[in-house]
Amino acid sequence: MPKYDFPQDLRAAQLALLQTRAAHDVYATTLPWSAEPMPGWESDKQLHSNYVSGKPDSPGYTEEQAAEVTRFKAELLRLSTEVVTHPYWQSLSGPDLVDARMMLQHAHESAEDGTA
Repeated sequence: MPKYDFPQDLRAAQLALLQTRAAHDVYATTLPWSAEPMPGWESDKQLHSNYVSGKPDSPGYTEEQAAEVTRFKAELLRLSTEVVTHPYWQSLSGPDLVDARMMLQHAHESAEDGTA
């Protein structure tokens, strides 16, 4: 039996937050390294290695990419606020509150394996 009985809407908001964060992270890997057009650079060879760091020129984000990043940020803020300000947290205090917040981050895992 789970230690905390999280309301379904809180569990759903936390899961949506995790999924949105993961989708944002995947999307971010497709973006240029700079949001604004920037010239590339290359550093000197690192001492005791042949490693030379650098970046190619960045074209900056397209309007569509910038809009998608803005959409992701707004959704992450909305979901974070929904989770953090949920009325359920008022029923807990002290160490239980901290423990419950940590447990909520993994509540979906027990639901996936059928133990919740």
